[in-house]
Amino acid sequence: MFSRLVFGLGLLSATALVHPAFATDARALQIFVSKSKQSMAVYDGADVIATSKISSGKAGHTTPSGIFSVIEKQTYHESNIYSGAPMPLMQRLTWSGIALHQSNSVPRYPASHGCVRMPDAFAKQLFKMTEMGVPVIITDGQLAPEPIDHPMLFRPQAPAPAPLLSDVELRPGIGELPVQVAMNEVAMPRLQVQPIAAPANDQPVKILITRRSQRETIIDLQTYLAELGFAVGNADGYLGPATVQAIGEFKKQHPLASTQAKSLVSDDLVRAVYTAAGKGEPPNGVIMVRQGFRPVFEAPVTIAEPELALGTHFFSASEVNLKDGTTEWLGVTLPNTLTSQTMKRLGISTMESSVISGTPILNALGRITIPDDTRQRIDAMLTPGSTLTISDTGVGPETGQGTDFITLTRG
Repeated sequence: MFSRLVFGLGLLSATALVHPAFATDARALQIFVSKSKQSMAVYDGADVIATSKISSGKAGHTTPSGIFSVIEKQTYHESNIYSGAPMPLMQRLTWSGIALHQSNSVPRYPASHGCVRMPDAFAKQLFKMTEMGVPVIITDGQLAPEPIDHPMLFRPQAPAPAPLLSDVELRPGIGELPVQVAMNEVAMPRLQVQPIAAPANDQPVKILITRRSQRETIIDLQTYLAELGFAVGNADGYLGPATVQAIGEFKKQHPLASTQAKSLVSDDLVRAVYTAAGKGEPPNGVIMVRQGFRPVFEAPVTIAEPELALGTHFFSASEVNLKDGTTEWLGVTLPNTLTSQTMKRLGISTMESSVISGTPILNALGRITIPDDTRQRIDAMLTPGSTLTISDTGVGPETGQGTDFITLTRG
């Protein structure tokens, strides 16, 4: 970690101030960009270690807001969108064309075609400091990470005995989503106490908790219908002819009494299939894990009060202490206004997640239940720089091959 010093750097300073000599573990860095202030702040834990003015995207080319990470670094790059425009010291955030890069024109107002421009001296120092995967949070207003302590957050523990024993089998990651390139359950107790060992792979893990999509629900329907003897074809998450026929045959054997009976895939159908397969109550959430820009696995989770929005929250593990079995987590809440159509699709009746009590970020954590075996597997993978995103809206369209989880937000 960096030295825990605050250098009194004003977030509005037009001069980049960087202290790379203190860098000892770049995995714990976080970069926050404010479009309203046209500023950037680099954090080590909760401490600001560098600031700079920036220029984000102008009208018609607005820089997207959300949670990103550095997925590529090039000392010199030319845009293949804008006639080979130079992009020195480029740190890519999306494969569709958004990046941090050096520029000789940083007027401290939106002036770019979507990228985040930085002054020369700052861009050079930042390029030296960062590693692949460092989080970059872009919002309209200024955000600052704050310490978060909650029992739902992960901490290092000894790995669970293999194989994992659970009613729900962990699935591999569902694979990569296509992205157009525009730039060159109840776990058994542990058999014995095991010492905490450093993870075999020390790359930070990236975790996303969100609501289950229809594809994940259909995969489970296909899996459990096949276990019940129905021919569904491949469990691929798509309603092909074989799956449609299997659902029809299941409904004949298990008539649905509700008004949803005419719907091909309804909540009552899912619940009936789970019951018939002896799987209990259907989960309404999913946890996904990536490491080294690749999917590792996903598993079901339960979200309480699903009619309330979870909100969009980002957490970073600034320190992971294997000896004490503790993790220092930092968190922020990102503004994210859902459209009425999105709320209807997700079954959300109100955006006010704070109506329960306390703060939205703690409410979101308190509403999520993770199976013990899933938690143990993630606990054993934790390293400094591991991150957790909680979002209502699922896997963002920019998430794909060679990325961490990318979450786009609306102000």
